[in-house]
Amino acid sequence: MDITTFLKDNNISSPLFILSTLVFILLIVKKTKLFSLKSDKNLPPGPPKLPIIGNLHQVGDQPHVTLANLAKRYGPLISLSLGKQLLVVASSPEAAREILKTHDRLLSARKVPSALQHPTMLPHSLMWSECNQTWKSLRTLCRTEMFSAKALDTHSRVREEIFAKLIDFLRKKQGHAINMEDIIFTTLFNTLSSIMFAKEFLDFPDENESHDWLKESMHKVIEYAGRIKDFGAFFPVLNRFDLNGTRKGTMTEFKKILAYWEDIIEERRAQVNSSTWSSEQAQSFLDRLLEKGFSNIQIFQPVMELLGAGTNTTTTTVIWAMSELMRHKECMSKIQEEIQNEITTDQITNSQLSKLTYLQAFIKETFRLHPPVPLLLPHMAVETCEVMNYTIPKNARVHVNLWAMGRDPKVWDNPLSFNPARFINSKVDFKGQDFELLPFGSGRRTCPGMSHGIKSVETVLAYLIREFNWDLPNGDDPSKLDMTEKFGIALKREKPLMLIFKQRKGGQLNA
Repeated sequence: MDITTFLKDNNISSPLFILSTLVFILLIVKKTKLFSLKSDKNLPPGPPKLPIIGNLHQVGDQPHVTLANLAKRYGPLISLSLGKQLLVVASSPEAAREILKTHDRLLSARKVPSALQHPTMLPHSLMWSECNQTWKSLRTLCRTEMFSAKALDTHSRVREEIFAKLIDFLRKKQGHAINMEDIIFTTLFNTLSSIMFAKEFLDFPDENESHDWLKESMHKVIEYAGRIKDFGAFFPVLNRFDLNGTRKGTMTEFKKILAYWEDIIEERRAQVNSSTWSSEQAQSFLDRLLEKGFSNIQIFQPVMELLGAGTNTTTTTVIWAMSELMRHKECMSKIQEEIQNEITTDQITNSQLSKLTYLQAFIKETFRLHPPVPLLLPHMAVETCEVMNYTIPKNARVHVNLWAMGRDPKVWDNPLSFNPARFINSKVDFKGQDFELLPFGSGRRTCPGMSHGIKSVETVLAYLIREFNWDLPNGDDPSKLDMTEKFGIALKREKPLMLIFKQRKGGQLNA
């Protein structure tokens, strides 16, 4: 992608913008040595850079692919200059281990996207704040109340009720083409909102669309945060002007969502603070936060992240898994047979899921080829450190390219072949200790909702496979299903997955 296209895509090609940008660039050049092509001492290797823009012209709309190709040429640890921002990318298990384990303490800070740089909210963030005591306490609270084995068992009834609604909806829609991302997102969002608020917020299409604005707002926030073309990050002197409008757009959506949630929070706060309240009455994560005296903004930020990021990435994984099931009918048959042999009750329990070894292998293979967050969330160097005998300077932005590792023939046999059998009797897992498979990250920044996320993926797939046969609209050939990716924080399908469902005779869930 050339600079002209970049400017056009961002609506910043007006004469006024160009003039003002030239003035800022002169200021940058005056204060820095960006016209120099001389590399800093001992940086990881990378492609030659241009004055001012560095390697911006090379990134394109599919940076995970671009960076994977550059790694083939320059090695498993590379560096690029994106304007003033130094980017370091690891593309091998060894390099990932160095960053996420060996030097975890020095490289565990976050590079916050411009869209999310709101000073009042960042101190209460699970995803973007510093690894301080407040952050540690919040993660511990989340794990205990939401994601521990005990919590997962406690919330199993909530999941069962919401998944039953999903099955009932699909039964009513038999023969109709369904946008799977929409209904899976709704299902998983309601699961988490029921755990957090003891309330479902979204409706399936054609039911009650009164809360469609909430779904839209959540999607917009995720889109703003994942935009590649972040001028504020590339040229910090321009950051205050929010030229892409991402920070303003994010704040607009935040205010809409917060205004809606505040009524719910305040109503519940009155009950928690009443003289008759006892801890045994707590029904949700919100109740626990209120018991600890959390303010509205302290509640809003982590809840927003857990709902948005958790639902978005889990939905993405389910959709890619369903896409691969459509393309590989033999995998579908094996999972159907496994479910028939191991699950004999209407409700699918956690203990039954643990017996579905082929389904688990299938999900691992989906994580390998379709990591939900292809570059992991951006880390930042707290201090200058040495990684693989190269220098990573303080404040450098650091990514781990999971997408590249999943397709590396040095790591996997026949990496472009979708083959769940590679994980049968394999000790490789996704919990952060095997650095060739890191869908949830590793180290202190490991996703706190990993246990809930994987349980949701397993459960929704098991129900859908057991209850229905799936077909593409218009009798399309599944082997030719378009698998083009759309880059963002989560790596989604570019085209929606549309499926037609038909009840299977073996389906057992009561209507």
